[in-house]
Amino acid sequence: MPTPRSVRRLGPALAALLLALTPALLAAQQAGTDYRILSPPHPTEHPGKIEVTEFFSYACPHCNEFYPKLRTWLATQQQDVVLRRVPVGFNRPPWINLARAFYALQSLGLLDQLDGPLFEAIHDRHEQLFDEDSLAQWVGKNGGSAEKFAAAYSAFSVNNQTVQADAMAEDYGVDGVPTLAVDGRYVALGNTFPEILKNTDALVAKVRAEHAAASKPPAKKSR
Repeated sequence: MPTPRSVRRLGPALAALLLALTPALLAAQQAGTDYRILSPPHPTEHPGKIEVTEFFSYACPHCNEFYPKLRTWLATQQQDVVLRRVPVGFNRPPWINLARAFYALQSLGLLDQLDGPLFEAIHDRHEQLFDEDSLAQWVGKNGGSAEKFAAAYSAFSVNNQTVQADAMAEDYGVDGVPTLAVDGRYVALGNTFPEILKNTDALVAKVRAEHAAASKPPAKKSR
């Protein structure tokens, strides 16, 4: 598969090639079975990139199982693919608290360090990390500051992000997690994690071809 640098070098020729390959990649896909179309499309945070959005919760055992699989998948992607993670609350207080924890850790620059360990603490060691105090104490014991975490957890910006995350999940029609969406336009479906990731790959290829076609300069009119 061409790299982003070769995409820029080949230009229109590559766009034509990707458009030719995309029908084959999507031949087995069916709307409503393998993917769902979002109408209207939703804006993304990374213009010019192929944004894959994961809706998840630290409290969800399926998300815990999916986490390493998604990290492995992400490592195989080209540089034009970016992952955006959106924690959901589903009106469940423990889940809402963990969504706030995600944004608090993110604001403190601790997300990469404590993301996986938080899953492990909840699902492998069965620690009851479902409220502000227990989460702050856990952060303090795992390389962060309990006081700084508590301040971030209570911040207006974190509260706003948490509310917006649930609103986004509702807009995308997310009724279960983990769920993957591509480019704000498609939701990958599947009965197993490999199926979901396979359908996501096909949607990424589709969007990549569409982006290449959109950047293709218009043909010059013959005189």
